[in-house]
Amino acid sequence: QVQLVESGGGLVQPGGSLRLSCAASRSLFRFNAMDWSRQAPGKERELVARITSGESTNYADSVKGRFTISRDYAKNTLYLQMNSLKPEDTAVYYCHAQFVQRDATTDHYWGQGTQVTVSE
Repeated sequence: QVQLVESGGGLVQPGGSLRLSCAASRSLFRFNAMDWSRQAPGKERELVARITSGESTNYADSVKGRFTISRDYAKNTLYLQMNSLKPEDTAVYYCHAQFVQRDATTDHYWGQGTQVTVSE
């Protein structure tokens, strides 16, 4: 069983920065893709940023140019650097990893979430 543990959330003023971390209990080489999503109160969960095993990345339009997803294989950790934060970025942020088995079934793993609040 894989465990993902997020950290780095908190309260920040508009225009500020935060870096979220997601520590995995196994090597990141295991996963085909990893991503960060978020869910604000009363809204559906939204995919924010994704990185594949080939290091290809993609971002939601709302965060392009402000957020950067990356990973450190030596530390088994996924990151989300968030700059120029806006109040609308306020949400619980979740780390997700997926592994495609040889029989094409996919295993999904989720972290517990970390709260990000952007406010004066």
